[in-house]
Amino acid sequence: MPAETHTHSAPLDRSRVLEIVQDLLGEILEIDPGSVSESDSLVEDLHADSIAQYQLVEALISEFGERTVSDFETDEFDDIELVSDAVDYVVARLG
Repeated sequence: MPAETHTHSAPLDRSRVLEIVQDLLGEILEIDPGSVSESDSLVEDLHADSIAQYQLVEALISEFGERTVSDFETDEFDDIELVSDAVDYVVARLG
C-alpha cells in the first residue's frame, strides 16, 4: 500500500494574493485583470454590483479557504470597499 502524501502550498505573499484577486475580478467583471488597481473601489471604479461582489466573496472562499488559519466571515465582507481591502482581508487570514 502506498504511503500517504501531503502536499503543502508555498506560502502566499501579498503581491501573489493581489495578483489572484485581480485575476478573479477580471474573470467576474469580464475586464482585463491588468487594469485592476489596489486603490480601485469595487463599486465606483470597477462597477461591481451586488451579484459581482457576492461572486468575489465565493471565489475568495474557494481560492483561499483551505489555506487560511481563520475562517472567512461573510458578514465582514461588507467592509471591503477597495481591492486592497480584499487583499488585506485574505492576507490577514493566511497567517
